[in-house]
Amino acid sequence: MTGHPHVRDSEARRAETLATLNRLCRLAPDDPSRRRLRDEVVAGYMPYARYLANRHHLHGEAHLDLVQAAYMGLVKAVDNFDPAYDTAFLTYATPMITGEMKRHFRDTSWDVHVPRRMQELSAQLRIATADLTQSLGRSPTMAEVAEHLRADPGELVEAYEAARAYSAASLDAPVPTGDSGGGAALGELLGSEDPAIDKVVKREALKEAVKQLGERDKRILLLRFFRGMTQAEIGDELGVSQMQVSRILTQILGRLRSRIVR
Repeated sequence: MTGHPHVRDSEARRAETLATLNRLCRLAPDDPSRRRLRDEVVAGYMPYARYLANRHHLHGEAHLDLVQAAYMGLVKAVDNFDPAYDTAFLTYATPMITGEMKRHFRDTSWDVHVPRRMQELSAQLRIATADLTQSLGRSPTMAEVAEHLRADPGELVEAYEAARAYSAASLDAPVPTGDSGGGAALGELLGSEDPAIDKVVKREALKEAVKQLGERDKRILLLRFFRGMTQAEIGDELGVSQMQVSRILTQILGRLRSRIVR
C-alpha cells in the first residue's frame, strides 16, 4: 500500500529536513555551509511553527506577530538542538516555540508594562478567585485568596492593581455626558494641571511668615494690600510720614521674602 501522493511527499520532506538537521549538527561552528543548512532546516519546520501559532485563533496583525514569535522559538531550537539529547527534534522544539509565544503574550498583551511577577500573580489571582467563588458559594476575601495561593496579601493587592493595567481606554473613546445621548471624548473630560499649583506651597509659607509679624506690621500689610490704601493714606492713618511707611513696608517685605525662600 503506497498511500496518498501528498502524504508521501510530506513524509519525504520531513525526512529530508531531519537529515539536513543531522548534517547541520555535525558541522563545525565555522563551516561555510552551516548558514545554508540552517536556513533549510528552519524553512522545513516553519509549517509546524505556524501550526502551533494557528491554534490560538488570532487574526490580523496579532496573528502575524504571534507567528513571528513562533519562528523565533524555532530558530532558537535549531541553533541549540543536539542529537546527543536522545530526543526527537519536534519534542525538543515544541516547548521552546510555545515558550517564545508565551513570552510574546506576556510582553505585548498588557497595555501598561508591569513586572513579570505581578503579571503572573494577577493571572493566578483571577483563577484562584474563580475557584474559591465556586467552592465557597460567595466571593472570597483577600485573606482567603492569599491562603489559597500561599502568597503575601500585600503582593495580592499589588497584583490586583496591576491587573487593571492589562487594558487601557483610548483617550478618543466616547463617553456619554447626559440623557440627551450626547457625549464627549474621554480625553476632553480629563483635568489638566492647574497653572497655579506651584503657588499653593508659597501661599502656605507666606501665611506662616505673616503670623510671625507684629501687630503694626500686620496692619500696614492689611491697609496696603487688602484695602488698597496709598502710602500717604496709611501714614495719615498711623500718624507717620509717607517715607516712614515706605521704609517700613520695604523692611516687612524683605523679612517675608527671606522666610519664604530659606
